[in-house]
Amino acid sequence: MTLDELLEIKIEKPDRSIYDAAKEHWNQIAKPLDSLGLFEDILCRIAAVQHTVMPDIRKKALIIMCADNGIVSEGVSQSGREVTAMVVALMGERKSSVGILAKDFPLEIMVYDVGMACDQTPAGVIDQKVCHGTKDFLKEPAMSQEQCLQAIQTGMDAVKKCRDMGIELLATGEMGIGNTTTSTALLCALCGMSAEECAGRGAGLSNAGLKRKIDVISEGLRLHIGNGHPDGIRKPQEVFRALCCLGGADIAALTGVFIGGAIYKIPVIIDGLISAVAALVAESLLEGCAAYMIASHRGREKGMDIVLSRLSLQPVIYADMALGEGSGAVMLFPLLDMVFSLYGAGTAFQDTPIGQYERHDA
Repeated sequence: MTLDELLEIKIEKPDRSIYDAAKEHWNQIAKPLDSLGLFEDILCRIAAVQHTVMPDIRKKALIIMCADNGIVSEGVSQSGREVTAMVVALMGERKSSVGILAKDFPLEIMVYDVGMACDQTPAGVIDQKVCHGTKDFLKEPAMSQEQCLQAIQTGMDAVKKCRDMGIELLATGEMGIGNTTTSTALLCALCGMSAEECAGRGAGLSNAGLKRKIDVISEGLRLHIGNGHPDGIRKPQEVFRALCCLGGADIAALTGVFIGGAIYKIPVIIDGLISAVAALVAESLLEGCAAYMIASHRGREKGMDIVLSRLSLQPVIYADMALGEGSGAVMLFPLLDMVFSLYGAGTAFQDTPIGQYERHDA
């Protein structure tokens, strides 16, 4: 796939008439109007994506993209990049945090090596390596255009594979030491904001570590973006260049997952900052992808509010989480199952003596 071929993809809008019909179905259930808040909107959006008033989300999957980041050599993380391989090995055995969290939940977990620095991909992990770690973006672009496109294609192909398996709802996760730095740098570039406004402590930086992270991101922005975009980068070709220069293979692959969700009409749940920035990159490359995205939680990183606002999405879980791996995204699954149970089998007003609620202007 070339960049021109990527940018020529057309995203079809979900069916608004189905959304409205699903909303009317909610209104017929014997409960106060809109009383499940954002959950009602999410279900209606899923219905619109699936083109049916009675959508189905029984088959679910978590896609985790894993890669190493050269910028770690600049001292932006508490851990060394060797930790990536250690955690991913646990993921392959379903013994990492998210694997244990989801062990009793019916869920496919697909872990991809798209750019780990190690030569051997761990057992239980899908080898789709596009590089052995990205470059240090203070010295050169993180990825070549070819590597970035290959990673995006990997994400798109992963969604196609899920579609062929009958998966109806996807969650996104990642693993890669240093990726709060790469994702924050991209967020700053796309939104025209400073590192001071967006950078957080990642997995637990000290004050001195946070200052170093801010300095590194600021220098990376100066080198690769310059001062010509006070409102942020908007042109798709420039967004792609920023992804190549500042991003990681994990972010590029997750960008492909969000694009794939829009192409193959599978709703995709955003996890934390890294996943959210990939979602923003996808929407910036191909307008319309955001209609197929669902926000799970408001992560601890400072940039989360910024990126979700840009995507016009609201999270439903507020728990001060910063675990990653897709943990927040999969926590939304059982909540959505409960909501779908009420939507599909809730008692209708017509089957009770209760008078139906009427909608009034506020």
